[in-house]
Amino acid sequence: MEPLNTSSVAIDGLVVRKIREEKRLTQFYVSKVVGVTTDTVSRWENNRYPTIMRDNALKLAEALEVELDEILKEEPELEDSESVEPSVSKKNKTWIPLLIVVIIAAVAAGYFTLKPAAVPAAVLHAKRILPSYAAPSSQILIRVELSADKPLKGMILKETFPAGWQLIEAQPAVSHLDSETGKARWIFRKPPLTTHVFYLLRVSENAHAGDDFAIHGELIANPDGQRSVTPVDSVGTMKIEPFHWADSNGDGVIDDLEILEISDLTDEAEPLDLGWDLIEEIWEMGAYKWQPDEKKFVPAEPPLDQ
Repeated sequence: MEPLNTSSVAIDGLVVRKIREEKRLTQFYVSKVVGVTTDTVSRWENNRYPTIMRDNALKLAEALEVELDEILKEEPELEDSESVEPSVSKKNKTWIPLLIVVIIAAVAAGYFTLKPAAVPAAVLHAKRILPSYAAPSSQILIRVELSADKPLKGMILKETFPAGWQLIEAQPAVSHLDSETGKARWIFRKPPLTTHVFYLLRVSENAHAGDDFAIHGELIANPDGQRSVTPVDSVGTMKIEPFHWADSNGDGVIDDLEILEISDLTDEAEPLDLGWDLIEEIWEMGAYKWQPDEKKFVPAEPPLDQ
């Protein structure tokens, strides 16, 4: 049970370690979320400290993606409540319930009279901009925009990719990546009101047109001491087709407007390798073709009717 009105709490280190290992999180990842060293996390898991700061416990629960109550030590229950109850005559016991009712009524009256105005919680927004097309085995650029209406102490972005898809690199760098399960996490300390994340995904070589696939994600923050989770909504529809991700209309050409947009992204997503040299060659040549055997795009002359 969570203690009230205290700046420190007692956590169960064995439970913390079990949850961390079940979720395949490293002590390094947890330490980054909480803002402590890996040695400190190790000491917590080994119950080297009787209590820890409540703020750290909240951040620890956030890193483990559980509620605070789940990692607190349980208080021992009294075996016999009557054994610790002070001796009270039956005569005196008759007025105790009435006294309790009076106290509760008084407290309730004071609460509703003096209750301060509620402070609105921070509003979080998260959207993922998808390219129109993704060819098997090719690399595609994914953009994520995160925002809040008030400053945050920290937040975590989690993204889960379809089976067989791999994250190649990201800007900012990913904080934790589990390639086996296709899960990536980013930690942000005191982020600006708007944060952009760019990452390159390699599409599965077994991806086929018409496949049912999706990228899932969520933004987690702790505004005003309350855990808040917002799903990352995808903007646009991505199809498995043999078109370059920069070819937004799928006409086999990277035109002037498309290359200008990619040029802006190159500056924003630096230092990611977006394959600018190939994109520029395709733009200069006028068109491109997909080579299914080698699973790559090559510049090509545009059709005569263009």
